[in-house]
Amino acid sequence: MTLLARLASDVQLMFRRPPRQQYGAICYRVKKKSSDVEVLLMTSRDTGRWVIPKGWPMTGKCAHEVAAQEAFEEAGVRGAVETETLGAYSYPKVLRDGVKVACKVQVYALEVTDMAKDFKEKGERRIEWVSLDEAAGRVREPELRGLFLAFKRKITETLSAKAAKQGPAEKQIPAE
Repeated sequence: MTLLARLASDVQLMFRRPPRQQYGAICYRVKKKSSDVEVLLMTSRDTGRWVIPKGWPMTGKCAHEVAAQEAFEEAGVRGAVETETLGAYSYPKVLRDGVKVACKVQVYALEVTDMAKDFKEKGERRIEWVSLDEAAGRVREPELRGLFLAFKRKITETLSAKAAKQGPAEKQIPAE
């Protein structure tokens, strides 16, 4: 590496900023009859790519609360949000002024219990409920794809454990 190339590389490293933090939610629901799990995907307003609800930190709110708030504002869903993160993914975001910044999104699971008819960004995005495999296939970010697949394993285990606990009703043995 030439001295000039080395200097250019060092200067680039000096001006590189850490990724900007965002918080997002994998919003899901379990169908009552089939126990199939569906997740919510929506299109981004700018590029139309498939994404999850996410946004910037909010003063006075914990990360999981921000994820829940964004899910309501962007997709009109409410529910029980987990306080433990599922993981994180990175993506490049183009800001309004055209500047491209790296973003890291900390993701939380949100079990949807209610869908609002009216919400802040209604009509600005397409919203669809899809299987976890379909969601993993639609998103562009490899790390988000991995989160969907990891969540599929986790929710499958959780639902199996719940079903095993409930089990079939025990048969009554008649008294003699």
